Amino acid sequence: MAADGGLSGRQPKAVQSALAVLECVARLGAGVTAKEVAESLGMPPATVYRLLNLLVGEQYLVRLPDLSGFALGRKVAGLAGAIAPVRVPSAARAVLADLRKEVRAGVHLILYTATTLRVADMDPDLPLQDPALVERHLHATAAGKLLLAEQPEWRDLVPPAKLTRLMRATVTRPDALDACLTRVRADNWAGQAGELHEGTACLAVPVRDAEGSLIAGVAVTSSRFTVSVDYLPSAYRFVDGLVPLLT
Repeated sequence: MAADGGLSGRQPKAVQSALAVLECVARLGAGVTAKEVAESLGMPPATVYRLLNLLVGEQYLVRLPDLSGFALGRKVAGLAGAIAPVRVPSAARAVLADLRKEVRAGVHLILYTATTLRVADMDPDLPLQDPALVERHLHATAAGKLLLAEQPEWRDLVPPAKLTRLMRATVTRPDALDACLTRVRADNWAGQAGELHEGTACLAVPVRDAEGSLIAGVAVTSSRFTVSVDYLPSAYRFVDGLVPLLT
């Protein structure tokens, strides 16, 4: 690293080489070996091994279980999900509209990848104050806590140093977040009150596919200082109607 914290003369080339290796794995497909990558790129095998290990360590690549080769990792899936257009079936939008009429609160559809979430359908009458904050600060939102609760290790997505205090109520201690996520797994829903915005509470219930994987969530927001569990029965009932429409 350069003395001023910028890139040194050699680092841009190293970045380009790492990206070339990543693109090569994507092009050649899961199971590609280090030797095949080196031959395809005309790059020294030692350099390829070093870059592959680096990309595995950063979760852009994974080693296949039988150690036969490499495949794209979950961070790449998260990047792809972040730029892919969001398409919500009209039938699913109709279900959300019915739920909005029943609960008289903000109802929003969240879509998940393995590592990210996106606000896919925001309540037009009671919109989120800042959807980008919901997508960025997973530890401070009900929808984000659903995603973190699914992780074998939530610190892979949100290192403890990035548990930003947005409000006085924001959970910023790792042990407190651990306890919160344990409750989410046990209750099968997540909530937060005043952690992202003062005077706003939210709960989120999961939508799962046939294998039990989290694919979406329904978040219900209100201008209250506590999470209202009164919304849960309606949210669960309408989530059942969303499952076949989103899977």
